[in-house]
Amino acid sequence: MPVESGNSGAARQAKQKRKSHSLSIRRTNSTEQERPPIHRDMLEGQDSKLPMALRSNLLDLFGQIEREFENLYLENLELRREIESLNERLAGEGQTVDGGDLTKGALKTKASHSTSQLSQKLKTTYKASTSKIVSSFKATTSRAVCQLVKEYVGHRDGIWDLSVTRTQPLVLGTASADHCAMLWSIETGKCLLKYAGHAGSVNSIKFHPTEQMALTASGDQTAHIWRYMVQLPLPQPPADISASLDDDVDFSDKDEADGEADGPNECPTVRIASTTLKSHQGVVIAADWLVGGKQVVTASWDRAANLYDVETSELVHTLTGHDQELTHCCTHPTQRLVVTSSRDTTFRLWDFRDPSIHSVNVFQGHTDTVTSAVFTVGDNVVSGSDDRTVKVWDLKNMRSPIATIRTDSAVNRISVSANQRIIALPHDNRQVRLFDMTGVRLARLPRSNRQGHRRMVCCSAWNEENQACNLFTCGFDRQAIGWNINIPALLQEK
Repeated sequence: MPVESGNSGAARQAKQKRKSHSLSIRRTNSTEQERPPIHRDMLEGQDSKLPMALRSNLLDLFGQIEREFENLYLENLELRREIESLNERLAGEGQTVDGGDLTKGALKTKASHSTSQLSQKLKTTYKASTSKIVSSFKATTSRAVCQLVKEYVGHRDGIWDLSVTRTQPLVLGTASADHCAMLWSIETGKCLLKYAGHAGSVNSIKFHPTEQMALTASGDQTAHIWRYMVQLPLPQPPADISASLDDDVDFSDKDEADGEADGPNECPTVRIASTTLKSHQGVVIAADWLVGGKQVVTASWDRAANLYDVETSELVHTLTGHDQELTHCCTHPTQRLVVTSSRDTTFRLWDFRDPSIHSVNVFQGHTDTVTSAVFTVGDNVVSGSDDRTVKVWDLKNMRSPIATIRTDSAVNRISVSANQRIIALPHDNRQVRLFDMTGVRLARLPRSNRQGHRRMVCCSAWNEENQACNLFTCGFDRQAIGWNINIPALLQEK
C-alpha cells in the first residue's frame, strides 16, 4: 500500500482543517476523557500472518490517521470553548447598562458577525439541497402521470430503434443488434413477425405511411424494404408486471437464453426483402420515408445521406457535406424536408420542395455529437446531443433555439408527440424524461428494480392512436416498454 508523501499529507491536513470550519460544531461532553493511543509495541506483540514490512507500513499509516483525528478532536474542543466564551460575553453584554466598555461593544459586534456568517453558510447549504429536492418532487408528481403498461421481450441483443405503424393494424416494430427486426402486438406483447434478412445489426425501422411495408437500415451497409402481413391476437387481461419480477434479479444480467424461451421463435419469419438499397460504403445507421412513401432517405457512416426511388430502387441524390459519420435522419410529416444529424456537432436541413432547387442549411447549435434531430407537426425541429442538451428550433428563424433543455446525461433518439407536443428524452443513464416544447420538465418515467430500463435507453416513439399505451421506449437491456402517459387537461391547454 503506498504511503502519502509529505506534501500530500500536509494538503490533506489543510483540507480537513478548512472543512472542519465550514461544518457545524458537534457538542461533546466536557467530561469526556481522551482514549489512550494504541502503542506500536502492543500491536507488534500480537500474532499476525502479515509480513513484517507490510505490517510496519500499516502501523505507520494508522498512526498518521490517529494523529489527524487527534488534531481534529482538539481543534473541535477549542472551537467549542471559543463559542461558549462568545455566548457568555454576549449574554453579559445584553445585561449591562448604557455606556459600557467600548471593547465589549466591539467584541459583541465581532461575535455577532461571526455567528451570522456561520448561520448564513448553513442556510445556503441546506436551502440549495432542499430546493433541489422540492423542485424535483414537483416536476415528477404534479405535471404528468406515467405508468408502465407492457414489456416486449424476445430480442437476443440490445434494441436500437422502435416505431409504430401508421395504418391498421397497429403494431410495434423494433430493430435490434441481433440482426433482426420484430413486429409486436401492442396489447398482448406477443411477437407477430420477425424479419431476418439483414447480415448485420438492424439500426433503424420505419413504416410506410399508407401500406404494410417496413424500411430497415443495417450495419451490413444496406437498407431493406419488406412487406408484412400480421393478424392481431385476441387481447388478454392485463398482468401485474411488477409482481412477476424479482427485486433481486437484474434483467440485464440474465443469460441470452432467457429471451429465446419467450415465444418469438414461434412467430413467422421473413428472410427476403422486396427491395434492397445498397449504395453506401459504410454502416447505414438510419432511414426514413419521405411524405407520400415514394422515396426514402438513408443516413450512413460514410458521411453521406442517399435519396432513393422506392419503385425503381435507383439512387436519386447523394447528400454530402457532413464532416463526420451521420447518426440519424428524419423526414417532415407533410413536406419534402429532410434533416440529418452527425458526429460533427451539426445537423443539416435539406429542402426538396422545389424539384429544380435542392437547398441545404447547416446548424451548429451543439458542442458534441448530434444524436438525432426530428420534425414536429408544426414548424419546429428538435435536436438532441451527447452534450447533454436538447434544443427546440423554429423553421422560420433557425438562428438561435427558442428553448434549451439541459440534462445530466447524453441524449439519444428523441421523439415528439404530435397531439400533445411532448418531447421524450431517452438517456445514456437509463432514464427517460418528458418535457414540453418550452423546455419545462413534465415527468420522469419510473425506474426501479421492478420496472423500467436497466441499461442505456436508445430510442423513444409515440403512439398517437392508442391512449392506453401511447409511448414506447427501448434500450440495451434487450426489451421495449410501453407506457401510459397521462397529461392533465390544464397543462395541455397551456
